[in-house]
Amino acid sequence: MATTLFKNGLIINGLGNPGFYGSVLVKDNKISIIRNNSETIESDNVIDCSGKIISPGFIDLHSHTALTIFGEPEHKPKVFQGVTTEMVGIDGISPVPFKNKSELERYIWLDSGLNDYPPNSPDWLKTIDYLNKIDNKVAVNVACIIGNSPLRIWSVGWDQVEASKDQIADMKSALRECMEEGAWGFSTGLDYAPGAYASTEELISLSEEAVKMGGFYHTHTRALLATPQNYLAPFEEAIEIGEKSDIPVHLTHYRQNPGQGTYQDYLGLVENSRDKGMDVTFDSYTYPYSGTTLTIILPIWSKNGGPEALIKNLSSTESRKKMAKEMNPSGYPTHWLTNFKKPHNKKYEGLSVNEIAALTNKEPYDVVFDLLLDENLGISHVGFGTNPHTLPEFVKHPAGMIASDSILFGDFPSPRTYGNFTKVIAEFARDDKFLTIEEAIRKMTSFPAQRLGLKSKGSLIDGYDADIIVFDLEKTHAPTTKAEPKQLAEGIEHVLVNGKFVIKNKKHTGNLPGQAVRRGKDSW
Repeated sequence: MATTLFKNGLIINGLGNPGFYGSVLVKDNKISIIRNNSETIESDNVIDCSGKIISPGFIDLHSHTALTIFGEPEHKPKVFQGVTTEMVGIDGISPVPFKNKSELERYIWLDSGLNDYPPNSPDWLKTIDYLNKIDNKVAVNVACIIGNSPLRIWSVGWDQVEASKDQIADMKSALRECMEEGAWGFSTGLDYAPGAYASTEELISLSEEAVKMGGFYHTHTRALLATPQNYLAPFEEAIEIGEKSDIPVHLTHYRQNPGQGTYQDYLGLVENSRDKGMDVTFDSYTYPYSGTTLTIILPIWSKNGGPEALIKNLSSTESRKKMAKEMNPSGYPTHWLTNFKKPHNKKYEGLSVNEIAALTNKEPYDVVFDLLLDENLGISHVGFGTNPHTLPEFVKHPAGMIASDSILFGDFPSPRTYGNFTKVIAEFARDDKFLTIEEAIRKMTSFPAQRLGLKSKGSLIDGYDADIIVFDLEKTHAPTTKAEPKQLAEGIEHVLVNGKFVIKNKKHTGNLPGQAVRRGKDSW
């Protein structure tokens, strides 16, 4: 196998240590660090990295690309940011497990505004089958965590009912099998049906099973618990689950919601839990814009029974009246819609509900209902869900890491999809100096690797996998904006995944060296 020598660069190894000048030799998908003169080292390819930084590839622990990556395997929005590994199955929404293809397809339909569709009809049901589709078929490494929605569908069904003891036991069995096949833990998205119907006790029981297998709890918390008096209640439930099951807890897309308390309240909850001996971490994205399916603004009862029931409620005059009364209209003026597939709706890309209402002479809630029906539920919406003034406090906190929550479809996705990681380097570290470049890289490399439990990724250490990026610190830039969100990041010159160039001299090579990263095989 050909060798590559990256010489004379500033090596930032991902562990938070000060950088040092040296060279990195890649041979057989493994790296060797050369701290002295590398002129005598023979190599098939030599790349002069003078004035550049050599670091591990970035690891994204929150990506909505489990289905779409098969249609866009080059994965340009992510690899141009330096991402070499990402985790799917987050928010309680994993591509596995399912008992039959019909249930899988129904679930893809229900969540199509968040995860879209694969390019072809899905041909997997089990974790092992899904992971086998990854190897040498995509540009990045992919890890999978198991969502509680598929587990509920597996054992309970689609209805808003309490799970019985036997059903919980069945869910635990399914989760255990998934983790034996390579999944990394247990995720929840407690604003998304049918996972939202799970009780705290049910989630504790499933977490107890996951931790037996060495997994962790990755959670999009239950927003409906929040009140003006206690806006931390959703996160307190997550801490309770971790405390009672003894599972490590990871709070995803953690931030201060505008107008709800102070950032010290949110960070204090994490700090107090860690002070008590709990293993609690979180991730943050680096833009103030949210991004999810439009169906999330509908009352949770409207999805009781699955996508067909939701379509029926959207078509019912009586149900529409009831839903309209319960929906929060605060996002109508500011949140914009995307992912329209019907040609006659393309004119609405990037417009808010209120703007579309003005164009169509409809009530805003009727706009929502009619468009969801016309687009068969598959609409995304993006808006302001983060206090931008306190966001740096989350990004720089020692218990926090960086993740994108990326949605790679629609004409107007959240800018974080294309710029999340480079923004950390270019703005939070280089320009604003909220944190050092070494700490910024740690939060995107060794720290998420540690959280996941990867044994040979996330650091530049002798014998580790050759997931490497080379970038020019001064030229690194995230040009993506709300108005023009689909602009590739700049400044990352080379990206290696498993020892093969995916980006070389700022150009995508077309190589697809990504591998499924499997718990057990690739864990500590």
